[in-house]
Amino acid sequence: MRNKYTTLWIWLLLCPLALDYKAGLDDGSHVMQVVMTLPVLGAGAILWLIAPSFTRRSRFRSIITAAVIATVVGSVVAQLMQGNDFGNYLRTLLPFGLFLLGYLAACRPWQADRLEQFEKALFWSMVISLVFSFVYGMTTSGGPLEDVRYRIVSVTFLGLQGVILHQFVVAKRITKVTLAIFLGTILIELLSVTRSLLVGSVVLFIFATWLSAPSARHLVKAGMRAVFTGLLIVAMVAGAASFFPDVAGHWTQRIYASKETTSGMDPTTITRLAEMKDQYDQVTSTPSALLAGKGYGAIYHYSPDYLPDLAGQISKKDFYAIREFAAGHNFWVYQFFAGGLLFGLWMPLAVLLALGLGGVAYRVWRRRVPDLLYLPVMGRSLLLLAGLPATSIGGNPLGPRYSGLVFGVALGLLVATYTRLSYAMQVREAQRVAQQGMPKKRRPGTPPPSPSPAGAPVAMPMPVSTRAPTLNEGRNTTDTLSRFTSA
Repeated sequence: MRNKYTTLWIWLLLCPLALDYKAGLDDGSHVMQVVMTLPVLGAGAILWLIAPSFTRRSRFRSIITAAVIATVVGSVVAQLMQGNDFGNYLRTLLPFGLFLLGYLAACRPWQADRLEQFEKALFWSMVISLVFSFVYGMTTSGGPLEDVRYRIVSVTFLGLQGVILHQFVVAKRITKVTLAIFLGTILIELLSVTRSLLVGSVVLFIFATWLSAPSARHLVKAGMRAVFTGLLIVAMVAGAASFFPDVAGHWTQRIYASKETTSGMDPTTITRLAEMKDQYDQVTSTPSALLAGKGYGAIYHYSPDYLPDLAGQISKKDFYAIREFAAGHNFWVYQFFAGGLLFGLWMPLAVLLALGLGGVAYRVWRRRVPDLLYLPVMGRSLLLLAGLPATSIGGNPLGPRYSGLVFGVALGLLVATYTRLSYAMQVREAQRVAQQGMPKKRRPGTPPPSPSPAGAPVAMPMPVSTRAPTLNEGRNTTDTLSRFTSA
């Protein structure tokens, strides 16, 4: 039975936290953050309860689900062992809990019109977050660019760029709206003077180019298009720099910042290394911490080993006064610091496994059946999820609440579409082998398939919902595989 309010729950899940501002930097009340989070939690729980269920087991889906649950639920063990401040524990764990909630709500065999709503809500909520973060940062900071640039970048900036790059590079569908939004992201990227964002955009562009080329010959053509597009972007950046000379000066200062330190290293890089070194030293200090971690919300500092490298940049008193409890700037090291060997490594490994296995499968399936139903959804989910490791170049993508939710939904959509398409391709291969009369290799103990009657249809075609145009990109609507990939 279909729930007529499902669309409302989907938008309530993804939109409220798009307006989430960086309250962690302020000393004011956090009531608004609580008000925005409660409907998200309620909508996510409802979607999890009313969502359709898979009727077949999937080893890939089981591994990813177990890894995410073990990371979030296992944090209770470290909290009981270490006894961190409970408020700090809940505030730090909340984005990871939203990641799990978004994953559980999206990793279901939703019907085509529901998937369309998920993708629409994801896209427009990220656009809202992009615009809101820029306007809020410009209006509240009111200072020089050096102060403003920290607050104008959305927490899902690279995720939104990944979705747009899928439309440009993979699907080759450029509209005025997506082009305007992409140009807006480039402008914000320049104003932010953040090198990690620039590197992340390049990584996403390379990943999109790799996904768009199912063979070596296509990869060469895609590489040539990528070079041409890159030259256009460089020309646009050079033109923007001529109109904003102050921004160009800040970029020059950031690029050559390493020359201002006695060690010859960039100050930002030194502080990140000092933070990671202290986290690593703490988690390896005792056997219990090594196994279960120091827990979410644990206090960490800067390692004194890097104090001489920051001579002239920060005083000794300020250096030793640093006390942080929020998720660290390095996603990979902080997961080890918070969860140890038993609970900290599963989520990063799950993300890498989903991206690697999903990316390889996407290229193979796109070459064999380019009009396969739900394949565009899988491609967009891949590039959206790729924004997580791309964002981790400069910070922790699961530190903010909204980014944790969005990347969790992206992982859920990726795992769900992979599960459905893998079964569809198995059925397609079995049909091909049966039609050719070739013996099919079976696992030991598996009974042989019963032969189909002569002249029997391979599968009954099922038309795709006309309410889901985003799922019909270049697809033959009479594809017989729709029977096996629809909810």
